[in-house]
Amino acid sequence: MTTGTGVARAADNLPPKQPLVQDLQTGYKACATGDDKAYVSEPPTLTAVLYDPEEDNHPSEANMVKGEFEAWWTDSEGVEQKLTYTTSATLSGSRRQWRMPEDGIPPDTVVSWRVRANDGEANSPWSSEGDGSICEFVYDDDSPEKATIASPEYPEDVLWVDGVGVYGHFTMDSPSDDVVAYTYGFIAGPHGTVRPERPGGPVTIPFLPLRSGPETLTVRALDRAGRSSGESSYRFFVKSGRAPVAHWPLDDAKGATAADAEAGTDAAAGSGVTFGAPAPAGTDLTATATLDGSSHGYLTSGTPAVVDPRKSFAVSAWARPAQTDRNMTVASQDAGESAGFALGLSARGEAPVWTFTVGGSQVSGGAPETGEWAHLLGVYDAETGKAQLYVNGHETGTRADAAPTATAGAFQLGRARDGNGYHDRWHGELGGVRAHDRVVVPAQAAELAHREPSVRGHWSLETARDSASPEQNGGAPLKLGTGATVYRVPDNACLPELDPDCAPVPYPLVGEGHLTLDGKTGHAVAEGPVVDTSDSFTIGVVARLADAEPEHPMTVLSLPGEHTDTLKVRYQPEQHAWQLVMPHKDERDAPETVVTQLEMADGGEGAGHRLAVVYDDATDKIKLYLDGRAGPDATADLPNGWRGSGPLQIGRGRTGDAWGEHLHGDVDEVQAFAGAFTDNDIWRLGTGM
Repeated sequence: MTTGTGVARAADNLPPKQPLVQDLQTGYKACATGDDKAYVSEPPTLTAVLYDPEEDNHPSEANMVKGEFEAWWTDSEGVEQKLTYTTSATLSGSRRQWRMPEDGIPPDTVVSWRVRANDGEANSPWSSEGDGSICEFVYDDDSPEKATIASPEYPEDVLWVDGVGVYGHFTMDSPSDDVVAYTYGFIAGPHGTVRPERPGGPVTIPFLPLRSGPETLTVRALDRAGRSSGESSYRFFVKSGRAPVAHWPLDDAKGATAADAEAGTDAAAGSGVTFGAPAPAGTDLTATATLDGSSHGYLTSGTPAVVDPRKSFAVSAWARPAQTDRNMTVASQDAGESAGFALGLSARGEAPVWTFTVGGSQVSGGAPETGEWAHLLGVYDAETGKAQLYVNGHETGTRADAAPTATAGAFQLGRARDGNGYHDRWHGELGGVRAHDRVVVPAQAAELAHREPSVRGHWSLETARDSASPEQNGGAPLKLGTGATVYRVPDNACLPELDPDCAPVPYPLVGEGHLTLDGKTGHAVAEGPVVDTSDSFTIGVVARLADAEPEHPMTVLSLPGEHTDTLKVRYQPEQHAWQLVMPHKDERDAPETVVTQLEMADGGEGAGHRLAVVYDDATDKIKLYLDGRAGPDATADLPNGWRGSGPLQIGRGRTGDAWGEHLHGDVDEVQAFAGAFTDNDIWRLGTGM
């Protein structure tokens, strides 16, 4: 018997909504047909979101719908085959699915499917009716064949092929006609996925070797179903980067009228060029040339250094400007009545910048300073069409799209052609000018700009005589003040491993001895400033705090000026941190730049910590390293370092008009260098090497 409520419900029932195409999926792929149909690697799970009208909602019952799926295809004999499946009922708006049988779907056959919703009383229209669409897929059970790999520039297994900074082009091609993508990877990258213009077609990718040595490219072909081929490997061997096509050290003897070329053509010098100027410290250069900024201050080879500027090239030089208030050219190459490319200095903006110009496009960056050496490198990458600029080994500015001219005229040093004459003449020193017919890669850019730090002092603190500990290279010793002693293991010390009753004896921090400071008056002093803090420098020290909870800040090293310390490395107990403090001026209460490294106090235990201060004048950055690490909080900009005039202090710092912040603890391996250590070199400090 049907209740009155049941009769009313049946009369008012609305059929479910037609499933929408956007709510249907074949596996994880959208419903599609024709050329866009899905290809799958296994019998797929068909899914649909099904809805019953909201008007059918009843307070006492939830709307429930089930899905009726239908799939069909034509077999090899031309007979239509069909499968159907009905899901259980679930809430309106839920996703229902049909996992198709593993052995029920033929491979390489177009299978069509559709779905409709049923609320137990009425069916929705099929998803294929009206404005709907059927869905199609092909089950592909066959993986594609491996790809072949070929490269004209880097043939397989050939020893050795040119080279770092020279692009290779690698073509991947699988015999299978349904391949739609290739995944690839080189040993150190890049890795990626590329797609052919048409299924089954080949793909060619460029690769720029960044290092020499054996290299391997691995490739897999992927078909439309996502099936992968086996892995193909291609091994090749990359030579070191080609030598410059032109190279002028500019270290010629005083009085010379031309610059000898180590590669390329000698460069004739105008009368405004003087050889025998100083070279940048820490480089292979022994001398440079001074250009006086006049119309006679130039050098020219008379021939192109870069024969075809449309291909990849690079030009570099060491430069020290005598002024920065006007445009000046380091190097350029003629292109008719203009310069095809130019490397130099621009003073057109608010502040001077270094520039590299190619075909009218310009990259700029860095901060030229009068009397300061900088290494400049301009690179044009023909593969990407980009010009880029390196200053002191670091890429700067924004890469620019460039269209170089094919015209190649004479190479110029110290001037650039503009119209009927030359302009933007260089005033200052130049040296180590190079031109390459390839890309100079980042590691080589850093190598060209590298300046080897030179030792200014190394105190191992192994011994002390007459209250002084010697400098390893015969320089000024560290003079020990009251409360400072050099600790060594006593000669008559017993060994616990041989005598169980022996009291253990502490070992020195590094080597055979270290400096112990009493925290009251103890300190040590090295005569002279030791390093020029207005230029790049590095100072390293090993330190251990005697207290687990120091009562006040303690300075491990400082370098004073006339009114304040130019730098101070101290432990700040309130913050549980090591600090590097650098005042901006030699004035009491001057603004300070402070960087920190968090670390709990030692309490007299352990091997101490390796601290290092690095100031890189080329990048205007300071860093405080703790055990070889310098994070973001330990790095800061310092545009204008100033020169400290006092002797290097160990164990104390300036506090007003007096000395204070005495260190209670141990110090070892004090090292000072002119020049900035890199992150890769900092491990050398504090090891006793």
